[in-house]
Formats: sequence, structure tokens, C-alpha cells
Amino acid sequence: MALEHLSLVEKSLLRGAWDSQIPESSSSAADLAKLVVECRFRDVLTSERARTLFKPISNDLNLPLQDLWDISTFTGEDRAAEELERLSIAIACLHAFVQANWTGPDLDVTPLEVLAVHSQETSPKEPWTEEALHAKAISELAFGGEPAYHLAKVPIFLRVSQLLVSLPFNHIESIPWWRLRVEMVRQHVLDEPVAVSDDYRTSVEALATTIAREPDLLGRLYLELGLLDHTLSRDKQASEYFIKASRSTGLEYELTGALGRRTKFQQTELSQLVLLAESHLDGSGEDPVSLSKGEGNLDKNIPETLALNDDTLLEQTQFTSSKVAGSRSSLSHIDPSSQPPLHPLDQCILLSLCLNVRNTSPLHGLTSEQMSPYVSRVISHPRNWSIHTMALLLRSRLESTRTRTVERSTLQLQALIEQMPTSDSTTSERLLYFHAFPLPSRWDMEKELAQRYLSIGVVKSALEIFERLEMWENVVSCYGALEQPEKGIAVVRDLLEGRKQEADAVISRAKSTSTPYKALQDATREAKLWCLLGDLDPENAVDHYNHAWKLSNESSGRAMRSLGGYYFARGKYLEAIECLKRAVKINPLLTRSWFILGCACMRVEQWEEARDAFSRCVAIDEEDGESWNNLASMYLRIGTVNGQKKQDAEDEQEEKDETASSSKPVDSSGDLQVNGPSNAVPFENKLLAFRALKQGLKYSYENWRMWYNYMIVAMDVGELQESCRALGRIVEQTGDKAGSLACDEDVLDRLVDAVTRALPDQEAAAEDGAVAAQNPNEGHGLYRNVLNLFERTILPRLSSRRIFRAYGRLLSWQRRWEDAIKAYMDAYRAGVGAGLEKGDTDPEKWREAVAEVEDIVDILRNFGPRVEGYKWRLQARSIVRTFIGRTREFEDEPEWSRLIELQEEIRKEED
Repeated sequence: MALEHLSLVEKSLLRGAWDSQIPESSSSAADLAKLVVECRFRDVLTSERARTLFKPISNDLNLPLQDLWDISTFTGEDRAAEELERLSIAIACLHAFVQANWTGPDLDVTPLEVLAVHSQETSPKEPWTEEALHAKAISELAFGGEPAYHLAKVPIFLRVSQLLVSLPFNHIESIPWWRLRVEMVRQHVLDEPVAVSDDYRTSVEALATTIAREPDLLGRLYLELGLLDHTLSRDKQASEYFIKASRSTGLEYELTGALGRRTKFQQTELSQLVLLAESHLDGSGEDPVSLSKGEGNLDKNIPETLALNDDTLLEQTQFTSSKVAGSRSSLSHIDPSSQPPLHPLDQCILLSLCLNVRNTSPLHGLTSEQMSPYVSRVISHPRNWSIHTMALLLRSRLESTRTRTVERSTLQLQALIEQMPTSDSTTSERLLYFHAFPLPSRWDMEKELAQRYLSIGVVKSALEIFERLEMWENVVSCYGALEQPEKGIAVVRDLLEGRKQEADAVISRAKSTSTPYKALQDATREAKLWCLLGDLDPENAVDHYNHAWKLSNESSGRAMRSLGGYYFARGKYLEAIECLKRAVKINPLLTRSWFILGCACMRVEQWEEARDAFSRCVAIDEEDGESWNNLASMYLRIGTVNGQKKQDAEDEQEEKDETASSSKPVDSSGDLQVNGPSNAVPFENKLLAFRALKQGLKYSYENWRMWYNYMIVAMDVGELQESCRALGRIVEQTGDKAGSLACDEDVLDRLVDAVTRALPDQEAAAEDGAVAAQNPNEGHGLYRNVLNLFERTILPRLSSRRIFRAYGRLLSWQRRWEDAIKAYMDAYRAGVGAGLEKGDTDPEKWREAVAEVEDIVDILRNFGPRVEGYKWRLQARSIVRTFIGRTREFEDEPEWSRLIELQEEIRKEED
């Protein structure tokens, strides 16, 4: 077929809408592609070309599925046309699987009609059955030690699609994109996402130059790449792709505020969050509805949006102003209460950006408040059945935690599940944007409904759903909530021994009721059951986990994760490390496995291995503050140990060279001494630790222990301004409970030292060329932060002698003599001297008090004359006289004469 027509057909398949520029009956391959776009999957999969492609060459289902058909052989000279036909059949298989498990309505074609037409003619063996094809496909879809969901409908279609797109294509430019789409669907069938090759991303990104002038296709491409990263928990990369998608389509959006009301009885108008958004895509070609009419659902069949029916909350925010507050952007002309409809692809982008808000924000209330405007903006103008379903699902999740909306949340989710088998909209509409947003599968939505029931205490209803879905881990959790753990163990044992069957599953999959359930389980799924039994039976857990490992042919990441956790909990760290290394090699995307591996390595002092494990933790989940903290600790440990080894080697050499009497003793304690002379941590490691802690504190802002570590490391790398900020956070968080212990007085003294090293006069310091006058970590650059630390944070909460003295030194540096005297007097009152009572006979305590009295008298002598009108002599004499009067029982001590002399000196000065 003509190359220009081939390109148009490829783009039509990607968009899901047929291009009118393609001539009718241009080729049989193009006709087949058009049937795919129209979602006539039965016609495609039962066509003569499909019959030829799937003609079996073997009837032995013990062979891999790819060996049952000769799908890679070309039968004619037009290779481009045959490649297009293979792609069309692969897409039909993929979308048939999606229709059966995601979008509905029910599929009108069965696998046996497509794949087993000639099976009886090929071989005298027993003909294929849907049950056998199902079990074979589920087994081959398992990947990275993660099983595929065994009750997925027609999984053979997904496996066939996977086989077809994996063949070499020389004329189809868009084949990398379809491989990405097939892989994305497969990821959602697995129990847990599994890391994939970067080839998916690089090969699809290379198509961007080809479609640079197609804004809708370019937007889809970046959006789907972002969803791949979202699935694999790479939130930062996903965010970048979502923004690229919005720029490609020209979508303009802004989260801002406008006056409005959210409750029926609200009298005062308050600023409400609103998302202003405007599309610039042409609606032609993809959606017959004009974007310029500003209408609502435009008579399209969409999922039912349940009303809130609350006595207080409004159905939606009522904006009372047609202008947003203080906005000067290009969207300021939009009325928040009457925004124009968005293009469906832009709606997909907004929903994806909404997902990114959830993934990259800390876990606090603002997150749901940020997400709600995104969802409301999409719900306000329904344009597509599947997109509206996703928007309602997101709203249902947001409302599940609020008492006034939890009822609608649950009912809405239930309504979304019930609508899938219906025919209230066309299959083509439901599949049009399926790859552009993360719509959950039918079983995932039912699982979510069951979890919603569980969260509100409706345990039996949740149990019924989990049993129907055969999600046995959740079934066991429900029995635990019902305080019937023995039933959970019985369920798992019945499954493993083939005694338990589910009637609904038997009927839906056309099973014989006499067929043992165990025989239908693939090895990966059965291994997971053994792991579950190990969780429930701790006494024999090791045997169960090892049996699962062998049963899965050493591919069950779940078995090694569980066994590693078992060993770690019992202090067998070396065994735990061995198991967890196997687990993360199979599935490197699970943060928890990396974290426990890092902790186990810490316990046996394998610092570098622990560092690598925690590095993987924060690479997968950037918001894991605890892993950032441990990573910083590892940087310091590695430097210390390496430095200690080097020092030990040098000392050992010295011992050999010198005589035994003059040899230097070696400190081999192994303790972490960051500032020690012999085993000092390299500055590079300290800096890495500082950066790790700084990043981790973004997500653990309330963790005072992390702030303490950050304060110490910041002080060590010369970031005194950050150390000052950290000390303030620690005092704010722990001052009420810990008292003066909340303040690290050594750090406080060093901060004051760093300030007072500079000349007190800022202009003089600048003229003298002192760097301290400009450095934010020293001198005048640090002074303001340290002063605020004292006056706003520490002094309103804490009091101790060292704190007041440090404050006095800072004030005296600024020549604020009267304030400095007051601070030193407060220090004296908080010390031993002012608190010493009559009858106290501790001589050491008394001598310490004498030193304090002498010190405060010296301060009064030095600073008192500099304050006009200040009667410092009278105050000094009063302090000495009062102290002598309270401590006469120490007259025989040598220091007593010093007090008498001091008293006489003050008297003479007055005269």
C-alpha cells in the first residue's frame, strides 16, 4: 500500500478515529485497520487474515504459545500491508482484552472462535479448551516473579497481542508505541508493577520528531510516557512528561482563588480554590462535538453522577465573582462559574496532573484540596464516557475520608462498577482515550469497593467481594478483622490441597465442577499461596517460604521478601540480606524490600551495601524521609570506617618501625567520631550527608530527630545558617516536653562564636575586608538569624545559665550593654549561686557558686559604667552580701577569704 496512506492509517489507529483523507477500499489491510478503529473486533479476529495467521502448527499446549502458530511468516510480497494486518490484529486482541476487563460492554467473541478453528484438523490430540488457553496465558503473562491476575477475562488475547507486537516490523513506524501500550496493560494485570527496559521510553520518544506537527498525537505520546513512569513510581519523571503533554496540546491552566461559597448557610464569601483551564486543540477529527459551544454533556451517554444530598454542603462550589482574585494571567478573562469545555485529551492531562499532585505532595490536608479543583474541572463538562468515569472515581477517592461525603463516595464507586457491562455508550467511545489515563480494571475497582467497605466496618460485604475475586490475602485479612484467623488458615490449606472451589468462578470460566482447583493454578500463583500460609503459620514459615521459592523455580519475589522479613525480625541479619538481595533482583521497584535490606546491612556494619540500598529507596520514593536520614548516616559511617582503617594501617606500620616502648596505641573502637583527628569523615561525605538530610526533611518536617542530625552535620560542613534553623525547629517541637534539654548548648555557643568573630561594626568590617561581614554563615550575615533564634524561639520557651550567657555574649558584641547585663543577670539567677540555700553543705557546689559570683561581679564592673545612670556597684554589693549571708557555714573554706576581699573592693569603689 502507498506509504502516505500507511502513515495516515497508523495515526488513525493511534488516535482511535479514522482519518477521512484515507481513500475508501485503498487495500484490504486498510479495511482491516478501519474495522479495528470502529471496534468491530469480532469481524477482525474472525477474518480470513486472522484465520490464516492463527492456523496452528501444533496442538501441544505444553509448548510456549509462540510455538503454536507460525505468526512470523509472510505469505505475500507486500510486506508493508502484511505488517499492518498483523498490527491491526494485535490491536484488536489488545482492545478486546481491555473491553472485557476495563471498559465493557461484554465481549462478543471468544478465544476459541479465533485461535482454535483448525486445532482438530492439525492434530489427533484433544482439542483446545478455553480453560487450557486461559491457564497457559496467565502463566506466560507472569513477569519478574509477579503473577498475573488469574481471573482476568480472555487473557489469551493479551498474550497473543504481546507476541504479535514483539515480532520485527520494518515498515510500521509506530510499533514502539504499541509495544508500550501492550506493556502498560500487562503491568496492570500483574500483582505488583515490575521494572521494564528503558528501550520502551527511548524508542517511543524517538517518534516525537515524526509527529511534531501533530499536537494531539504528541500530547498523547508524552502523556503515555508519563503514565509509564507513574506506574513505576517515578513521580518526578512523570511530572515532567505531563507538563510536556500540556505544552504540546497548548493547554493553559492555573490553580488560583475566587470568591465563593461551599455550604448552603454560608454568609461570608471566602476565597475558594479553582482551576482555570482552556483548550487550544482543534476538536475535529477526534471528537465530533465542537469545543466552542460551551455546552455540558451535549446529549452524550455518560456515567451517572450521584448527587450529594447533604443538608449543609453544596453540590459544588458556587462562585459569586466572575473574576479571580488578583490574577493577571492569560486566563483572567475566564468566569470561574462558567468555564468553556475542554478537549477530552486535555481532560486526560488534567487528571494526570491531579495524580501527580497526589504523588509529589506531603501527606497533609492540602493535597486533597489541591486535587479537587482538577477533578471538578473535568466533571463539569463530560466529554467522554471513560474520562468521566475516571474523574468520578478520583472524586470518590477524595470524598472517602470525609464524613459528609463518604456515603456518596461508596455509592458512586458501586455505580461505576455496575455500569461497565451495560451498553449505554459505544465501545469506540469507551476505548478512544483509554491509553491516556490510568483507568483501573474491573477487578481493581471491585477490590477498591471492598476495601472501602472494610474501612467503614462492613467487613462481611468486603469478605464476599474478596472471595468472589479470589484475592485470598484480603480474605485472610477480613477473617483477621472478624477475629477468626483459623478460618483464614483453613481457606489457604483448602486451596493448596485442591478442596476449595468458587462456584461463580467455575461457572464464568466454564470449569468442570470435578476439576481440582489446585490443577488450575499456575506455579507463580500457587507459590504466593504458600507464602500466605507462611505468614499465617510462623512456626513453619521458613519451610513454607522455601517451598514457594522452589515451586516458582526461584522466581517468586514474594517468597524471598517474606523470608527476608522473617529472618530480619528474628535478628538473623546475614540470612535476611541473602534473601532480600534475591528479592530486589527480581522486583527492584518495591521500596520496603530495599529499606529492610539497608537496615539489615546496617546491623552487620556493611555500610556501603546499606548506602546502596537506601539510595534505591529514595530513587523509587523521593518522599521517604526515613531512608534519606539513614542514607546520610551511611555516608558518615563509610567515611569513618575508611578513615579508621587507614589510620589503623598507618599506626600498625609505626609499631613495626618503632620500639615497643615508644609505639603509639591504636584506637580501634570503631565508634563514629565525626570530628575525631584520626578517623575524620571526608568532607565530601559530610556534604553528601548534609544534602541527603536536607532533602529528607522536605518530607519529614515534623521529625525532630532528623532535624537534630541535620543540625550537627550542617554545623560540621560550615552551613551554620541551616544549623541555626534546625536548632530552632528542634526547640519548637520538643521544648515543651524536654525543657532546656531541647537546646543543644554546644551548638548554640558555636553559633554565637561564629557571629562574634567578626568586627561588631559592620561598616568597619567591610572596610577591613572581613569576609564575615558578607558570609551568611558567619559574622553579620549570620547575626540576624541567631538573634531571632534567641528572641523568637529559645527564650520564650527555655531558660538555662548557658543559654542566657550565650545571649549576653551576642548582645555585648552588638554593644547593647544594658541588655547584655540583663542577660548575664538572668544567667546568674539560673545558676548554682542564686539557688544555693542555707544549710547546703556541699563544698564543691559552693565553690562553683563562688566562681559564678565573681564572674557576675566582673561583668557588672565591665559593662555597668557603659550604661548611663546604671547603679552597678549597688547591685554587685547586694549580690555578694546576700551570697555571704546565705553561706556562712563555709567560713573555714579557703575561697571564703576571696569573697571578703571582693566585698571590700566593691565598698572601696563606691567610696
